[in-house]
Amino acid sequence: MELDIVNENRRTVLIVDDEKPIVDILEYNLKKEGYNTLIANDGVEAVNIALEQRPNIILLDIMLPKMDGLTVCKKVRTALNIPIIMLTAKEEEIDKILGLELGADDYVTKPFSVRELIARIKANLRKYELSQGMSGEAEIKDNDRKITIGDLQLDLDKFEVKVRGKKVDLTVREFEVLRYLANQPGQVVSRELLLEKVWGYEYFGDIRTVDVTVRRIREKIEDDTTDPQILVTKRGIGYYIAKPEQ
Repeated sequence: MELDIVNENRRTVLIVDDEKPIVDILEYNLKKEGYNTLIANDGVEAVNIALEQRPNIILLDIMLPKMDGLTVCKKVRTALNIPIIMLTAKEEEIDKILGLELGADDYVTKPFSVRELIARIKANLRKYELSQGMSGEAEIKDNDRKITIGDLQLDLDKFEVKVRGKKVDLTVREFEVLRYLANQPGQVVSRELLLEKVWGYEYFGDIRTVDVTVRRIREKIEDDTTDPQILVTKRGIGYYIAKPEQ
């Protein structure tokens, strides 16, 4: 385990990878961008560091010794609601989808552009901090900090979702998707627009990312995921939050 002297005013990135050349490149470039870094070379070490040091974001390789990255993601997600970006050398769709299913916010396939990866780190941190109220949101007024649509209620200050009064635990990305849709109930939003507005950058047309995230949200807020009443699909177009019947 490598620990840097941490500047508390900087965001901290936990790099989890067992390939030293990749770790060295990421660490060098992240420090150059002004980030603190933590390093873990296997899955068990990654979980321990994440829970003890509580970084702002995690770069997590899937292929790791002792414990694979998907298991690490699942374990970390039960305790921390910080952004997780999966790193994978595999092209198979199943790895990307599984990572998202287990709570990852994003993924990058090796070999990747360091410039693109840093852009994604910044985008994920920005979305997380906005959702936590760390950066302020001028477009949301004090009296608009709660959104209620039928059985669904979002508290934007507490980053909290309730369905019929029962609290539902969502990841940052899930909350952002739900909030974006809830801000315009009844209006169908395309997958492409959700990628642009919620993920914050071009996703190269991979709309499956949206579908997986929506499916995970439904598992948490719907009584019957085969017949959703809150987060509804408009076939061939996108998704919307259903308005309560008058």
